[in-house]
Amino acid sequence: MIMKKVDIKALDKILEKMVDTVDSSKKEIFQIGEQSRREFETLSEELKHVKQLVLQVINKGDQLEINARLARKRLSEVSTQFNRFSEEQIREAYEKAHALQVELQMNRQMEKQLRNRRDDLERRIYGLQAIIERAEHLVSQISIVSNFLKSDLAFVGEALEDAKRKQEFGFKIIEAQEEERKKLSREIHDGPAQMLANVMMRSDLIDRVYREIGSEEALKEIKDLKRMVRNALYEVRRIIYDLRPMALDDLGLVPTLRKYLQTVEEYNRSTKITFFNLGEEKRLSPNLEVALFRLIQESVQNALKHSGAGEIQVKLEIKKTHVLAMVKDNGKGFDVTVKKEGTFGLMGMKERVELLEGEITIDSKPGNGTIIMIQVPIKG
Repeated sequence: MIMKKVDIKALDKILEKMVDTVDSSKKEIFQIGEQSRREFETLSEELKHVKQLVLQVINKGDQLEINARLARKRLSEVSTQFNRFSEEQIREAYEKAHALQVELQMNRQMEKQLRNRRDDLERRIYGLQAIIERAEHLVSQISIVSNFLKSDLAFVGEALEDAKRKQEFGFKIIEAQEEERKKLSREIHDGPAQMLANVMMRSDLIDRVYREIGSEEALKEIKDLKRMVRNALYEVRRIIYDLRPMALDDLGLVPTLRKYLQTVEEYNRSTKITFFNLGEEKRLSPNLEVALFRLIQESVQNALKHSGAGEIQVKLEIKKTHVLAMVKDNGKGFDVTVKKEGTFGLMGMKERVELLEGEITIDSKPGNGTIIMIQVPIKG
């Protein structure tokens, strides 16, 4: 009996430590979200100001272009009929044309710098939006865990016979939470943050190339820079979609899928992706729309990563009582009877469909591509 009491006290201490750790982590994530929100507001104000400056510089540039054109016309007239004009008039026409041309070049350089700053601010704002949304999601999840620990597990010490089981359970909760934070940090650091750092370095290189080599080489560097920016934007959009596609709440499943697949095709040009909506384009329950989007997203990503497909077809049909979805590719296929270690994608899809009380079939053979059929009921 004495040993039992000692064990319960030890378990209660472990539980208290778990609650303190979870609450502390919640505060840290909340602070990260608030800091990102403040930075988001600051950058948004700066972006608004920069956009106004861009418009002002563009308007001024348009006027300078007109004035420079008139000055060149005047200079041409003076040059071709120099006998009619004095030396002072010729020099004045030349100096005015030259001054306007210099001012126009400076205006264009300023416009370029402002545009680059505007684009950089927009990219940073996109990244901060993803961080803020993810932080809010994590705080919500941790609140659930904290409430669970404080209420349902208040008397877990008496229910568990082995202190080790309770300790491992607590550590798994904390480990899952920490792993989620690490994953988000890793994705942002290895993706958009790294790409944006490269963009900054490349912009400095463009400036040096323009001054030392010339505009043609600088233009080539600008094209490479645009490619890097597109990749960074794609990574930001991918992270946002992985967190939660915002368009689902506003537009619904069909428009979100159509836009998502178009974006995926743009950045995977070796694969043609075709989307067919065969049924009625109507809204479903939020949970069902998210689940179907994730299932189709996972199927398409698996085809892109593993099948080597040149074409992927996605078909969706929303009926009165159920939804049908099909993802078909012409890739290398695989043997569905062979289970590979470390692959959890298909397993996770099957579990998700089972939670929806639906059915999923996977038809594939080596060399014959893959067809994934999903059917889930529409309730209430």
